[in-house]
Amino acid sequence: MDNRIKRTNDELKADRPTLDEVKGIPRLPISILVENVRSVHNVGSIFRSADGFGADRIYLTGYTAYPPREDLSKTALGSEDAVPWEHFENPIDAAKKIIKRGISLVLIEQTIRSKSIYEIDWSFPICFIVGNEVKGVSEELSKLATIHAEIPMRGVKQSLNVSVATGVAGYEFSRIYSSLRK
Repeated sequence: MDNRIKRTNDELKADRPTLDEVKGIPRLPISILVENVRSVHNVGSIFRSADGFGADRIYLTGYTAYPPREDLSKTALGSEDAVPWEHFENPIDAAKKIIKRGISLVLIEQTIRSKSIYEIDWSFPICFIVGNEVKGVSEELSKLATIHAEIPMRGVKQSLNVSVATGVAGYEFSRIYSSLRK
């Protein structure tokens, strides 16, 4: 009799869809616009979170790293091949394309009008914006967002790492979207 609690890597891999199978899994109406994120490891982590919660697309903008890159793949672990993505040199061009598609832009940033992500009545589709590890999202891009949302902080630091914030926001939006569909 097996007394273990944890599943083995082989058991986990056996349940994982292939890249061809994942193309048939419906994506959620949740996208991410990433502006000028300097760490390729953060970008890889954003891909993994996006793959996990079922993001529709990632828009990589400015000097944000984008595939194919071996150092990005090392963190993304293949998720960069599973999540649709686009690269734009200019973040504003990406934002305008998203708006033109009828998708609401949501700024994940502490602004003078931001509310907690837990206190907003959400409607979909949305594309949430995350930005540079030090400066956050640029003022110009921030002004294009119709909703300003923040992740509440209770400790001594005022913000989360950009890849962590992407995971928190993405999974919260995924939870809300799923609850609205019931």
